Amino acid sequence: MAILGAATVVLLVCIACLLSFASWRARSGKGKMPPGPAPFPILGNMLQVKTKNLAKTLQKLSQEYGSVFTVHLGSNPVVVLYGHDVVKEALVDRADEFAARGHMPIGDRANNGLGIVFSNNKEWLQVRRFSLSVLRNFGMGKRGIEERIQEETEYLLEEINKTKGTPFDPIFMLGCAVANVICVTVFGKRYDYKDKKFLALMHNMNNIFEMTNSHWGQLYQMFPKILNYLPGPHNKIFAEFDGLKAFVSEEVKMHQASLDPSSPRDFIDCFLNKMQEEKEHPNSVFHMENLITSGFDLFFAGTETTSTTVRYGLLLLLKYPEIQEKVQEEIDRVVGRARKPCVADRIQMPYTDAVVHEIQRFITLLPMSLPHTVIRDTCFREYVIPKGTTIFPILSSVLYDSKEFPNPNEFNPGHFLSENGTFKKSEFFIPFSAGKRICLGEGLARMEIFLLLSTILQNFTLKPVVNPEELNVTPVLSGTGNVPPPFQLCALPR
Repeated sequence: MAILGAATVVLLVCIACLLSFASWRARSGKGKMPPGPAPFPILGNMLQVKTKNLAKTLQKLSQEYGSVFTVHLGSNPVVVLYGHDVVKEALVDRADEFAARGHMPIGDRANNGLGIVFSNNKEWLQVRRFSLSVLRNFGMGKRGIEERIQEETEYLLEEINKTKGTPFDPIFMLGCAVANVICVTVFGKRYDYKDKKFLALMHNMNNIFEMTNSHWGQLYQMFPKILNYLPGPHNKIFAEFDGLKAFVSEEVKMHQASLDPSSPRDFIDCFLNKMQEEKEHPNSVFHMENLITSGFDLFFAGTETTSTTVRYGLLLLLKYPEIQEKVQEEIDRVVGRARKPCVADRIQMPYTDAVVHEIQRFITLLPMSLPHTVIRDTCFREYVIPKGTTIFPILSSVLYDSKEFPNPNEFNPGHFLSENGTFKKSEFFIPFSAGKRICLGEGLARMEIFLLLSTILQNFTLKPVVNPEELNVTPVLSGTGNVPPPFQLCALPR
């Protein structure tokens, strides 16, 4: 009986696989969904996809199936766009069709369709436009925000000086510096680097980024309906989200108590004013839950990606001391030591600018971008992508294009320098994505990365605690984002 029962199970599994294979064959091909590996029932292409380095797996599949192909993450089909031409065609040339945010279970569960990053449709557009307008009014992209960054670098330099040349991990120091720039705009104030509540928030953000890109985080993205009901490390991600939102909620309550509608101090005040304006509109997107979620989005997105980029940049400068030395020579020549670097210096600092760009290209912080989706059945190339299908535009396939960037696996600022040493722009440089979903804070992030790195190198020479050749610059986790390996450094005053 046991043998008969086992045979029945095997037979049922085989039938299910055959039916799945037949269904996949019927859906893919010219005039249908793009081709891709045959999925298993429920598991999809989990056996072919390596969650530890999803982008590299997709690179291998592109070699077999071309620049537009389908993979099944769990039971859901995902269309992958691989290479500059298809990514540009989708995100820029056909931006309206591909502008919607795709299915991302962790973000969907955490934000419940609200905020800026994971929301869609008319509501998303209204909140994004409003947020961008407020950020600009408070100086984003202007001299005001530059001065704010320069002021914060003074606090950062003070903290680095306290290390007195001894080894330290820069992760939370950089997180506090970057977070304070956005905090002044969103919350109207900065926080001390030793503030326990503020440091707890830095831990929250770092944990979210690492957990999301961990093995468990990637499994949750594939099988949310199952893992929602199972215990495991994946559930800790949402406790971290709750911690950050509780902080934003507390700030909102304090703002309500001291609000002067005629003189808004920051993003929260502006949103509260907008809520008051639209209180008679029952379907307004400007309500308390959306304020908390939008404030969280700005705080998290404005901190974690930029601070991680700068941290990864420091690791690369430790790995390649000759590049660090060239940057310092240029800083000394153009800026000197008597004043702080400013954004206007960048045009006279082509090598430093090239290094900053090469850091962002090389680390490819979000190799798969955040997912998109198509808003209607869409004819793309020779295929038809059904409405609602998740799209992954692989940014690493553009940033690592070997025709545009020779030897792309090498860290080489020459990728952004012409033969005569001037800075060379590239339309392949899209670390912030492209089109209508391009990062809201791109201008702020680019300004921060340049000013933070140049100010640190103006004042300190960075030394590794091991031989530079022993430093590992390969991400320890690579899912939606690349997480750099932990490291320590010594900052010696110049």
